[in-house]
Amino acid sequence: MLNKKHCNIPIFIPQKACPHQCIYCNQRYISGQQVAPTLNEVKQTIEKYLSTAEKGTELQVAFFGGTFTGLDIEEQKAYLQTVQPYITEEKIQSIRLSTRPDYINNEILDLLKQYNVADIELGAQSLDNEVLQFSERGHSAEDIATASELIKSYGFNLGLQMMIGLPKDTLAKSIATAEKIVSLGAVSTRIYPTLVIDRTPLATLYRQGNYKPLTMNGAVDWTKEVYKIFIHNNVKVLRVGLHPSEDLMNGKGYLDGPFHVSFFEFVLTAIWKERFMNLPLDTKIIKVNPKDINYAIGYRSSNLIFLKSKFRDIKFVQDKTIPQDTFLLY
Repeated sequence: MLNKKHCNIPIFIPQKACPHQCIYCNQRYISGQQVAPTLNEVKQTIEKYLSTAEKGTELQVAFFGGTFTGLDIEEQKAYLQTVQPYITEEKIQSIRLSTRPDYINNEILDLLKQYNVADIELGAQSLDNEVLQFSERGHSAEDIATASELIKSYGFNLGLQMMIGLPKDTLAKSIATAEKIVSLGAVSTRIYPTLVIDRTPLATLYRQGNYKPLTMNGAVDWTKEVYKIFIHNNVKVLRVGLHPSEDLMNGKGYLDGPFHVSFFEFVLTAIWKERFMNLPLDTKIIKVNPKDINYAIGYRSSNLIFLKSKFRDIKFVQDKTIPQDTFLLY
């Protein structure tokens, strides 16, 4: 049976109920939204997506942005209950939410189980205690592991989000975090390069000269390595790079760091270039799946230009029979 197309209906709850000021965080600029939606606005958002979704699409309401399980219990119930009629009518299949590892316990999970929550994403950010401490996360790597095991024991799908380039982070630590995310049983992840956003403690460190973000090339190289770990271990990468909110796009609040609307394309271009580094000298044709063609050719044809410098007559051919992430040579 063919996999159904999946679509999230995002409901952003910016910093509402988040008990900590992590060193890098200013949700106002990151999400482009300043206040939490009313229940009526939640319904309007759902109805808007339902009116445009393709028939047969698997729809999931996703509460993002804040610490959902840090909300008052009655407020959690109100948001979750707003979605239930759509699930009863089979217009929406389930609910996804993001939260912190230290806001997971049996009482919370019992509640979420009652309201058709299927996926819980934890903002792990790192599984290195030094990185967590200097990022002022307010929890430890052990807390992430404990929460992950509890979530899985209830039958939820576990997602673990990570960041690269946080204070005290290194490539080796980011690789170790990715490997631990795999070992903890996450089925999905998101990879976010650290940006310096105004009105954050990190912005203060940056202005003092005590923090330097990754360069674009550095962020691409780090992300490439952790992305390969996830793909090799069948962990679905739901997002690479921050969503380009209006504030980020116009530079409002953004001070420095590897932000670009095509960041994910940069990463996949780098991965495909790496695959092409040692091709046989008689290579004439590279066949790839049509879904891979843009990344194989590379951002602004950079991989094709590189290959033509070595193989003058080389060309790409699309072939639907070739599995994604692989290629054949002729």
